[in-house]
Order: sequence, then structure tokens, then C-alpha cells
Amino acid sequence: MAITEQEVLNALKSVMDPDLNRDVVSLGFIKDMKIDGSTVSFKLELTTPACPLKAQLKAASEEAVRKISGVEEVVVDITSKVVPHRVEEKGDILPGVKNIVAISSGKGGVGKSTVSVNLAVALAKCGARVGLLDTDIYGPSIPIMMGVTDKPEIRGQKMVPIEKYGVSLMSLGFLVPEDTAVIWRGPMVMKAVEQLLTDVDWGDLDYMIIDLPPGTGDVQLTLVQKVPLSGAVIVTTPQDVALLDVVRGINMFRKVNVPILGIVENMSFFQCPHCGERTDIFSHGGGEAAAKKQEVPFLGELPIDPEIRVGGDSGRPIVVEDPKSPQSRIFMEIAGKLAAKVSSLSK
Repeated sequence: MAITEQEVLNALKSVMDPDLNRDVVSLGFIKDMKIDGSTVSFKLELTTPACPLKAQLKAASEEAVRKISGVEEVVVDITSKVVPHRVEEKGDILPGVKNIVAISSGKGGVGKSTVSVNLAVALAKCGARVGLLDTDIYGPSIPIMMGVTDKPEIRGQKMVPIEKYGVSLMSLGFLVPEDTAVIWRGPMVMKAVEQLLTDVDWGDLDYMIIDLPPGTGDVQLTLVQKVPLSGAVIVTTPQDVALLDVVRGINMFRKVNVPILGIVENMSFFQCPHCGERTDIFSHGGGEAAAKKQEVPFLGELPIDPEIRVGGDSGRPIVVEDPKSPQSRIFMEIAGKLAAKVSSLSK
């Protein structure tokens, strides 16, 4: 008896996406099914190329279809199509950008830019089209961390982002000499941020990562007023003084109806490269505890590690310089969790 498409779909209804809490058939993930005798092939089109569960979903799909009588071979091709998620539509600003994620911190010195850079590159390594915008007007560090000294070109009336490690980059640091102090009042800051958004040819992107300056000042307010953010990630360190600022940051985003996609605890621990002993230099677990208390996702903890620092100083992020290192694996895992949280947002 010939295998039917409906039989295959019925079998695949048992495969659930745990992030979206629905089966792969009702989610519309199954595409281009072909049945050739005892061989069944189809595409499994996920919501992000950075899906942390794609291997698990592929294996579960293969197993479900193999249980059908007469099936001898199952061929599953993993693809992805990133869906836009916006808090609200705000004119035509950044029309080609599907998802805009702000990386924020309540205070300086917690490694927010390091997290922004490595998450952007990690998403790009998964196959996503990624942009990285540095809005830290007074201390732009993205050019150094990404190893870029070029100036952006002008195409028509707009600047063209600089490409590095598969990421489209823009920063005020590309336009202002390194040794020049930027002494601007609030309105000038807001105008500069707006120009970095609207006077740049960003093209089509799956994700734009926006590295915010620390705090809850003019730049953040301008962004949430002007840009249809998908959500925000809060970067913190474990000690109490940093966690107090996390709560302030979360409350600021909540007041303007921007979803909190999660908390990342940076400098969470130090692991001795010689003996492997772990030391919690700045205490431990505060970020996860804050996430539970505030009822937001905890995306993961990053170690305080010389190799991460060296990567930022040399312009070769750790996920580029040593992609197989434990540190890089953590960044890749956090990027996957972040992409999954974006995918789970309501349209």
C-alpha cells in the first residue's frame, strides 16, 4: 500500500517545538514533501538558522516518519525563514530589518559590548543576516572589537555598513577620530542615533543587534520611541550593585512595552586554565536569581576569561578566533536561546 502525504503529516504532528509549544505541522514547518516509493523527503523550515534545537527536531522528525509502515528512508533538509517580530509598527523605519534586539546594561563595565559583538557574530555564523549598531555615542568600542579602521562608503544619499565576520557594522566610531572627545547634549545625541538608523543602507537583515550605552538615558529613550524593537537583553555581573541596576533597566523597558528577552550574567566565574578549579570572583548566581524574581528568561552565564578580553582588544572576537573553545560554545548557546525567544514572540 502506497505511503500518503497525510500519513506523514499525521506522524509529524507528534514532533513538538518546545519553544513555541506547538507541533511542526501546525507551525507550518513542513515544506516540499516528496514520496518516492519507500523514501520520504521534506524540508523542515525553522524560524531561525540559530535554532538551538534543530538537530533534536530533525532527529525526532526522522524517527516519527520511520514508524510508518513501508518507510525505509527519511531525508530531512533543515532550512529556516526568520519571521519579523515588532513591538509595534513605527512608520517605515528600517523596513528591511525583521527583528531588532537591544543589548542593554544598567551600569558600565559589565561587558555589554563584548556580549553584543560575540552574539552578533554567533548569529551570523549560524547563517543569519545580521547587523550590529553601536549607539554608545560617548564610548564607541565596536570598531576596535571588530577590528575595523575603514570609513563607510556613501551610496546615493546613504552610508553603507562595513562588513566584517559576516556582520553589517555601523558606529559613530567610524566617523569620529579615536582621540576626539564627543561633547554633545541630549538633542544632539538623539539626532546622531536617529541618523545611524535612517541614513544607513542596512538592507535586508534577520536580526539587528543594537549595543546601547549603559543606563536609561536619552539614547535608550530615543530608540524605544523611534524603533520598533523586538525586545531587549540585559547584561549584568553577579554582584549586588550591578543587579540593582538590572531591575532599573528592566523597569524602563517594561514602561515602554518592550519585551525582556532575557538576562545574561557576564564575568560569572573564573576557571583556572591549569587546575580547572572554579572561582566565583564577583559572587555567583545573581543574574539567574534576578531573572527568576523579575520573571524573565535567564539566557546563560559567561566566564571572566583572558581569551575573551584578548579577542576584543585584537579585533577578533572569541567566536571567530577560537570557535571550538568552551567560551565560544557558551556564546553560541546564548545566541541560540536568544533567537528562540525572538521566534516565540507573538506577531
